[in-house]
Amino acid sequence: MEFNTLILEKEEYLATLYINRPKALNALNSEALFELETAVRDIRSDSNIKVMIITGAGDKAFVAGADITFMVPLTSDEGRFFSDLGERVMRQIELLEKPVIAAINGFALGGGCELAMACDIRLASETAVFALPEVGLGIIPGFGGTQRLPRLIGEGRAKELTFTANKINAQEAFRIGLVNNVYPPDQLMDEAKNLAKKIAANAPLAVGYAKHAINKGLQVDIDTAMSIESDIFGLCCATIDKIEGMSAFVEKRKPKFEGK
Repeated sequence: MEFNTLILEKEEYLATLYINRPKALNALNSEALFELETAVRDIRSDSNIKVMIITGAGDKAFVAGADITFMVPLTSDEGRFFSDLGERVMRQIELLEKPVIAAINGFALGGGCELAMACDIRLASETAVFALPEVGLGIIPGFGGTQRLPRLIGEGRAKELTFTANKINAQEAFRIGLVNNVYPPDQLMDEAKNLAKKIAANAPLAVGYAKHAINKGLQVDIDTAMSIESDIFGLCCATIDKIEGMSAFVEKRKPKFEGK
């Protein structure tokens, strides 16, 4: 599949998606968002793909934000449309049945930080820089940042970062729980692929169900969340993969999951 703003590579169980606007530090405009939506739809329908990695082309930026030159002339209605589009795409990434790893290789500012937060797991290069700088531009985060950041790092820290527009480095992002791990730049993609390989070795339906249970459970009270978990556990017990996984354990061999 050919894109103007993205590069999508597929290899066995892994899809790697590069945001590819290096002259704009991979900033997101409407074209990039629409193409990202198309790519996610393609990955969802590809039964061979079990894990997705999102990263930025080049070595300077993951995504340096939404494209400011694109946003300057936006009217109120146009701004609402752009925010709705960005939120919709980020939500589709969040709801993708397959795990998504963000390999954050540089600037993750504004919409780039929001894109990373929509992913399931965030790995950062030592050179990565994070911020939600929108209030310094007279706007607020519009792709889900005001909602996901508090859920990830807590209300107080999220408000401080949002209200001050402060930049933080990768180590600080790790300390506050915004990213899972930090690696030297030349090791980042290898580590992301190693993680993807470990995930892909497990039953794909179970991994997808686990993602769904976590995502849904975080939105409701604990008793409702437990009921969601029990329902999904029951669904797992009706799968061929459950029989294979448990049989392989008893027989002391590696399972061969079919995703069924």
